[in-house]
Amino acid sequence: MFSDLITPDESGSDTFLIKPEFKPKSIRSFVIRAGKITAGQKKAFETLWPIYGLSLFKGRIDPHTLFGRNAPLVLEIGFGMGDSLFQMAKQEPEKDFIGIEVHPPGVGRLMNLAHQEKLTNLRVYMADAMDVLEDCIPDESIDRLQLYFPDPWHKKKHNKRRIVQTVFVHKLHPKLKPSGIFHMATDWQPYAEYMLEVMDLAGGFDNIQASSPYSPRPDYRPITKFEKRGEKLGHGVWDLMFKKNNSFVMVRPHNND
Repeated sequence: MFSDLITPDESGSDTFLIKPEFKPKSIRSFVIRAGKITAGQKKAFETLWPIYGLSLFKGRIDPHTLFGRNAPLVLEIGFGMGDSLFQMAKQEPEKDFIGIEVHPPGVGRLMNLAHQEKLTNLRVYMADAMDVLEDCIPDESIDRLQLYFPDPWHKKKHNKRRIVQTVFVHKLHPKLKPSGIFHMATDWQPYAEYMLEVMDLAGGFDNIQASSPYSPRPDYRPITKFEKRGEKLGHGVWDLMFKKNNSFVMVRPHNND
């Protein structure tokens, strides 16, 4: 329910703040930014959340029951304002999509876009992705997991906040189907190199690109406005695609110090 996501304003007024769901933890890979939510986006929570919204605290989902069919499942973590995830759900109606995002304006906008196109193959969490993976996603249920342009946390002292860590990879590995794909993209080369290091250390995945560590952008990943602006400025984009294998062995966590 939408009421699960609203919290009384600390000022004591009658207004409410729409906030993401998460379990208490000392380190998170995101910060909750103060951003304006439009009247239309707020209306989406009030009217469309019962259709598209999923709650962390409702526990484990059954994708077949959720979507009313047996179809390939794509999970995207951090969909931003929702443009690319909306395009993929629209262009691949034979697949089902679940998006996870913590920022309310993007969640509200995506629900509005989905409603306008009458999409039935899309659902959203507004919650911590680590919590959702742990509590809500069944093992061997995801065909493709997407992580596009996550915050690289450039400063070394903030590297521990990066979502790409061996602990994260260990959590997502069992959630993927056999030979499921983990697809990452970043516009910061040092983070791309770091991602490769983490994936090599974590194990359980094979890089699908034999001749190079990086993959060409697949047709299903749309080019975002942010990416187009970067290209005009000469910025690169690195796609990394890994296939799950059965040789997963737990190793020590990656050290960011």
